[in-house]
Amino acid sequence: MNGDGEMIETLEHSPLYQGYQRAFTATTGLPLALRPVVTWQLPLHGRPAENPFCAITAERSKTCAACLQLQDRLAKSATQGACTMTCGYGLSETAVPIRLGSQTIGYLQTGQVLLNRPTPARFRQAVEEARRMGVDLDTDKARDAYFSTPVLSRQKLDSVASLLGVFADHLAIQSNQIAVQKACAEPPVITRAKRFIEEHHREDISLGQVAASVHTSLFYFCKLFKRHTGVSFTEHVSRLRTEKAKKLLLNPNLRVSEIAYEVGFQSLTHFNRVFKRILRESPTEYRQRLQAA
Repeated sequence: MNGDGEMIETLEHSPLYQGYQRAFTATTGLPLALRPVVTWQLPLHGRPAENPFCAITAERSKTCAACLQLQDRLAKSATQGACTMTCGYGLSETAVPIRLGSQTIGYLQTGQVLLNRPTPARFRQAVEEARRMGVDLDTDKARDAYFSTPVLSRQKLDSVASLLGVFADHLAIQSNQIAVQKACAEPPVITRAKRFIEEHHREDISLGQVAASVHTSLFYFCKLFKRHTGVSFTEHVSRLRTEKAKKLLLNPNLRVSEIAYEVGFQSLTHFNRVFKRILRESPTEYRQRLQAA
């Protein structure tokens, strides 16, 4: 599990989140999930107040795969703010990002609602959508579940998203406190290693060089670093260089290629790939967005 995943798991088991989840579901009648950025599970499946129709589709592997694709698109679109998407069956879900500094570490997600009242025609469209994937939803159970789906206006769903945004800010504050506590609790060898990496991140440094700098074996240091930082040595260096690059991208007089080599990447291609993986946008897109703001 990566560092962000561990942070989300810690938050999920916190009294703050568990109390809010119960209050949210009791007040709105909607399910709520706290999910990491990348997940291979349906966030709302099995949660209190899960939509019965969604529960039925989640049990079918083909329709489940379609739902997972929607979850991936929803996460990618909600990194900077709340986003709502509608699935092929006409049900909408909303994700609100939880941001630690400039990084999105997870989402609060709710929904499984219809934006318009269910009708026989809309149910037939849902059945046809499932049939195209080789799944039969033309059953009394599925029909009853579909027609019991909560209906929210777009305005009310936006209000729910605003409410989740406030709570996401509270979770971000708590996650920052957890991160600070973990940093203060890390062994001196990890602190020294981070300092060495910070001082030499422009160079083509290796795991072996860093381990030698803190007088530990390669194997021991690798395990210790991952345990206390939540990420591998390579990922830590990539994130550090990316943070340095973000600051340099504020300077319009510097070319992207210059920035890549300045922060320690050995090729522009590698820089672009790593930057987009971490921030979900290319260096050029990041710069253009800042300039347009």
